[in-house]
Amino acid sequence: MTDEVEVDIKDLTRRMDGAMTALRHEFATLRTGRASATMIEPITVDAYGAQTPINQVGTVNVPEPRMLTINVWDKSLVQKVEKAIMESGLGINPQTNGTIIMLPIPELNEERRRELTKVAGQYAEQARVAVRNVRQDGMQQLKKAKAAGMSEDEEKLWHDEVQELTDTHIADIDKALEAKQEEIMQV
Repeated sequence: MTDEVEVDIKDLTRRMDGAMTALRHEFATLRTGRASATMIEPITVDAYGAQTPINQVGTVNVPEPRMLTINVWDKSLVQKVEKAIMESGLGINPQTNGTIIMLPIPELNEERRRELTKVAGQYAEQARVAVRNVRQDGMQQLKKAKAAGMSEDEEKLWHDEVQELTDTHIADIDKALEAKQEEIMQV
């Protein structure tokens, strides 16, 4: 009877891993004083009547540790790309040379570094909440399984496994946050 209503650990693991992947992606968009193409991934440009990611209107390169370049393919979009970058809140002033937009990455000051560590903390908390929500789904599956006739011993084993999975993912989030905050505060 319990074979029909079992906790799907693989699905819970996949969903918790998804929260970690999303966190890593969000961390990659945080500026740490070094140029990275992922910094501008969230920025979209109003191109051809639709919001289009920057990497779909030009080639993004990192020629130097403190410089990003975007070679815009359509000359008519250069000003729109420039405007999107300035309005993005990255704190970068683009310099245009024909169809090439250069983004010099300035040194981060202490105040900005502290702000970025707080943002990283918020991203980590969102990931923790996502993991806890997945855990809650697992516990709901357990309740249904118990109602369908699962023994208390089996329920305890599943409960412990779901909790261990949650604890492992929360610990991974905390490690990733600590590493990112250390990277941000590095001068």
